[in-house]
Amino acid sequence: MVESCVIGSVRFIGSSQPVDIAVAQGRIAAVLPARNTHDDASATWVIPGLWDYHTHFTQWAYTLGRLDLIDARSADEALDMLRAHLAERHAAGTLDPDQYVVGMRFRHSLWADDAQPTLAAIDAVTGDQPVALSSADMHCGWVNSAAARKLGVHVGESGLVGELEWFDAYCKLDKGPGAADELMRLLRNAELDAASKGVVGVRDYEMAENIDTWIDRFSQGLDGLRVQAGVYPERLQQAIDDGWHTGDELPGSHGLGHVGAMKMISDGSLNTRSAYCSTPYSGIAPETFGTLSYTPEQIESYMKLATEHGFDIACHAIGDEANTIVLDCAERTGAHGSIEHAQMLKERDIPRLARLGLAASIQPQHAMDDRDVITRFWGNPAGIPYAFSALRKAGTKLLMGSDAPVAPLDPWMAISAAVFGTESSDREPFQPEQCLDFATALASSTAIGRTTLKAGDAADLVLLNADPSTVRTPESMRSMPKHVVGTMLAGRWTYQRR
Repeated sequence: MVESCVIGSVRFIGSSQPVDIAVAQGRIAAVLPARNTHDDASATWVIPGLWDYHTHFTQWAYTLGRLDLIDARSADEALDMLRAHLAERHAAGTLDPDQYVVGMRFRHSLWADDAQPTLAAIDAVTGDQPVALSSADMHCGWVNSAAARKLGVHVGESGLVGELEWFDAYCKLDKGPGAADELMRLLRNAELDAASKGVVGVRDYEMAENIDTWIDRFSQGLDGLRVQAGVYPERLQQAIDDGWHTGDELPGSHGLGHVGAMKMISDGSLNTRSAYCSTPYSGIAPETFGTLSYTPEQIESYMKLATEHGFDIACHAIGDEANTIVLDCAERTGAHGSIEHAQMLKERDIPRLARLGLAASIQPQHAMDDRDVITRFWGNPAGIPYAFSALRKAGTKLLMGSDAPVAPLDPWMAISAAVFGTESSDREPFQPEQCLDFATALASSTAIGRTTLKAGDAADLVLLNADPSTVRTPESMRSMPKHVVGTMLAGRWTYQRR
């Protein structure tokens, strides 16, 4: 931690008046009119440090070092990419026949019916090398026969492993000699990558024992981000018995790590057609409404246990019926925290989040990724998808994130999607009535819910050589990381452009 410094002659967004920001002991000591000023051509802007409020950080770190299938438009294209990846690794001597080859982010929901995964096709490409590919939403996997045997999962002709079985199988992929050292290297790279985009903190909902995991990581010097470590229901009782509560500081983290909320997954996802809805999916036979991961009684029981023992909730709910059930349970238990995703909401449920004091943890890039899937499978929705503006107008606190690795850990992508409703100036916005203004999107991506800093705030900030509030295209907003010149966390620089 830097004991004291002055960041001179910087501007808050939308302002032409430069200020000096005094930093002492990890906090903002003062914000004063600048002693020295610079011309507009050399101006530097300052914003609060950015947060990603929904990540699976380990999986994101792995993604940065794994085969990315996001651009595949068919099973054949995905297999071509896999074939090239295997050949490259074989040539480099990095292909271990006893270790899984892992790929990420295929989106078979957008592929034509005759372009879907098959077990025979992936076996033909991979042979006896165990290969496991995760869908973009991480709610299913495509594996070859060798991986299926090694993971102990059953696969049919498609080679696909369904939701709950895949969650368990996925956790087995990262075991083996040297895996811990390799993971630590990838985690450090992921923290630096995040800092280069202005990120100072994440909520981590990895499906693991996150409290112990992050205590260990901080002890090893992994200290480039603030972390709130989520707890899954199956580990909640142990966390309670160990004396933890949401907000408790993790030992050895020097104030950077804290216990997060109980993370619970109530239903599936849109891309696997498992989000639990009040009306059936379009064009699917036999008719399906999606699935619940827990019964309503179980959801309520876990919420009650969490609330009675000092834990916030962070409840995944995507389908409109899942959201109704979760809100009903929260109302009966007095639970506090957030609804994660809140992708499809019945109109009558929109004001309930604010009334119940629950935040909506949203991932605007998902709307960009899902807009075509929504048209295909939610042709007659009973609710409103991605109701960002409606939630805001109802008084709901918004928390923005990525769900990395489902979308990249990049708040500027989320901000762009929320503000412009499209990834390209050449394509019309998706639900323009639900777009947010820039100030709201930025504030929802910070810990303080503001776009400016004041005395007493943590010295978490980002310096930019361009004012993002003046950006007028999604392409320019998505390119804002190249304008980050420095990121400060608790008074020390975690990133400075060389």
